Amino acid sequence: MSAIIPPRIRRGQTLGICAPAGPVNLARFQRGLARLGDAFQIRLAPTLTAPRAPEVPSYLAASDDQRADELAALIASPDVRAIVLARGGYGLMRILDRIDPALLRADPKPIVGFSDATALLAWAHVACGVRGIHGPMIVQLEDLPADQIDHLVTLLTEPTAPGVRPWQLSAHGSGVHAGPLFPANLTMASLLVGTPWQLPLDRALLLLEEVGERPYEIDRYLTHLRLTRQLDRVAGVIVGELTRCADGNPPSGEPDPSDAALRVVIERLRGTPLAIGAPVGHGSVNEAVPFGAHAILDLDRRVVEISEPAVV
Repeated sequence: MSAIIPPRIRRGQTLGICAPAGPVNLARFQRGLARLGDAFQIRLAPTLTAPRAPEVPSYLAASDDQRADELAALIASPDVRAIVLARGGYGLMRILDRIDPALLRADPKPIVGFSDATALLAWAHVACGVRGIHGPMIVQLEDLPADQIDHLVTLLTEPTAPGVRPWQLSAHGSGVHAGPLFPANLTMASLLVGTPWQLPLDRALLLLEEVGERPYEIDRYLTHLRLTRQLDRVAGVIVGELTRCADGNPPSGEPDPSDAALRVVIERLRGTPLAIGAPVGHGSVNEAVPFGAHAILDLDRRVVEISEPAVV
């Protein structure tokens, strides 16, 4: 499925920021926001700086209605030319059916996020037909090197395809495989199956990252994707960061090897064209990637080329 490539945000225009999932550590948020410098005017959703209501669960930034309304308001505002989520955490799937897709269709703009925001990127692509950006959120910016932030700003402001990425990949399989590139959190890729917003994986390249899931949980999600025939549809898979994906107390009683999570991925994806090592995810690097842009995975040369821009 093709999607509209949204207009670029120009430097000095307004960037909207909201927290449609988990709550924000305000000090960390402010440090991350400072890393953007003066590239954009900033519009903050009200709940980012307001006390959280006592009845709201600790894992949500605000009530479902508030989070949905604030996101919808940024999408609908003609002054806001792009949206970057403040953070991930659980909660986006609770509000997808509360946001009118006609808002983003009427005024396409790039939405940036990852992890739980995979659900929002899928919503924008499938329900609205608008390309987003799988990339760092505000609270992660303080931990990233400057070139990663510069790359995100470039993706938002310049209508240029990223081209061949300087990724250090290892390959399992051979040949050249091409299709739309869908970066996704593994858990979310699995949980979206059967919803109106499941990832459109026919002849696609699926880029997976994960954080805090034990090896057997990674096995569970990949097995679910296999049993639901989602992995039968892909042209290939690229694996990004598997951050803190270890089991401190495995059932065997014996310590897992340090690469236990990666071993699970390789075993569960046996027979699927596979590359490992994309600098995407919850680690100390998180390269922004256009969501659904055409890409080429050359396993013989161990390179990925992204041949479409995030914005026009």
